[in-house]
Amino acid sequence: MARRTPLPPPPPPAEIRAWPDRSALLADRAYAMGELTKRQLGAGRLTFFLLVMALVQLGWGFVGAALIGIFDDGLFDPLTAIFAAFMAAIGGAVMVPSVWLVVRGVRNDIACRERLAQWTGLDHDPAHDAKVREPVRSVVWGLLSFALCALGLWVSFAVPNMFVGPTRGGYGTVAYFLGAALILWVHGLIGLTKAYHHYRLAIRLGK
Repeated sequence: MARRTPLPPPPPPAEIRAWPDRSALLADRAYAMGELTKRQLGAGRLTFFLLVMALVQLGWGFVGAALIGIFDDGLFDPLTAIFAAFMAAIGGAVMVPSVWLVVRGVRNDIACRERLAQWTGLDHDPAHDAKVREPVRSVVWGLLSFALCALGLWVSFAVPNMFVGPTRGGYGTVAYFLGAALILWVHGLIGLTKAYHHYRLAIRLGK
């Protein structure tokens, strides 16, 4: 598999900067800021973000099936144990790389924000900065992330009441829905953080 294109590097230290003129500096600044913003908030990043969240939910679904088999069936026998272990193994195999992708994405976002701040402070280019400040990106991320947090809140409180009871689910069902809600909350907060930092960047560029 081809290696992912690395992030644009930060600007060189002041003592070794060698741009021939300001236009060359602004051209490099425009490319770096545009690429870093796309890596954080572009359509490709949003698609990847949602796909990874779906994979984490899928893995947790297998683990949830194991929990329900153990705690909600009322009879724990060797066959149930084998089924639970099998489902948990599949869930772990899906969740571990998916969670790693989430962590890598967060680290990538932090690196992008740091480099954006460095390139932003290097100079001022109103014509290009207006493109980077485009509010649509942060609005899309903000609304979607808010929806994920709201859905997580609903799953935390309303859904267990619908599926848990004397003749329905038990502790395993509760654990599954709470885990699913936590996944929604974590991804919603990640997205809200990205939208907030882009909003701060837009304010800084508008000064």
